[in-house]
Amino acid sequence: MYAIIADGGRQLKVEEGQELTIDFRDTPAGEKLTFDKVLAVSDGSGDVKLGAPTLDGASVEAEVLGAEKGKKLVVQKIRRRKNSRRKTGHRSIYTKVKIAKITA
Repeated sequence: MYAIIADGGRQLKVEEGQELTIDFRDTPAGEKLTFDKVLAVSDGSGDVKLGAPTLDGASVEAEVLGAEKGKKLVVQKIRRRKNSRRKTGHRSIYTKVKIAKITA
């Protein structure tokens, strides 16, 4: 069984027991999150329910595992022939969740 949810401007295909990273939310580990924007739900037999744009009454529950940092992005700005160089970095924070239950 899987579901397609919309979160943070992205569409994610999720299954029960799957761990994934989403945009940072200031929620402590062990809390429950509910995703209400469910675009499609499929059970194992191939029956697919599609929403227009979302399914009414469908939700996906997830358990927060904690916050984690993404990989480091290096930003370099170089202006030619000016001897001007700047090197900075950026590292985003994400929330790791585990999908607990999909209800259609």
